[in-house]
Amino acid sequence: MRNGKQLYRNPENARIAGVCSGIAEYFGLETWLVRILVVTGFFLLAGPFIFVAYIAAWFILDKKPVGLKNAPTQPVFSKGKGWTNPNGGQVKSPKVEVKTKVWQAGEPPKQAFHDIRNRFEKAEVRLRKMETYVTSREYQLNKEISRL
Repeated sequence: MRNGKQLYRNPENARIAGVCSGIAEYFGLETWLVRILVVTGFFLLAGPFIFVAYIAAWFILDKKPVGLKNAPTQPVFSKGKGWTNPNGGQVKSPKVEVKTKVWQAGEPPKQAFHDIRNRFEKAEVRLRKMETYVTSREYQLNKEISRL
């Protein structure tokens, strides 16, 4: 394993068996680049070796489990009286990875900016709901009752 990752075949993003997609995900590269390298290696360098290696990887590598994500998320727990998080107490937000080079995996900077902006807008809505509750009479009443 490398950095807590394991090499899997990725049949969700597969053309033939998901070997190139799994390798690209493992090394943090774009899938199209790995596919081009494999095809180029097949035609120009060592065709039979690349073919046998691909077939071997097809049979050796396990399929990527369905629930496994690329970027692990850390749950954040929010506690408080009277206010509950709509996500059941946990807020999960995947890490936004911005690619700096064309061949790297990740989001283009413009898309990453929009994703982060949407996250901040959702957080602002949640904060407004919390502020509304804290400034309400219901909160004051709960606070007085809990003091008794």
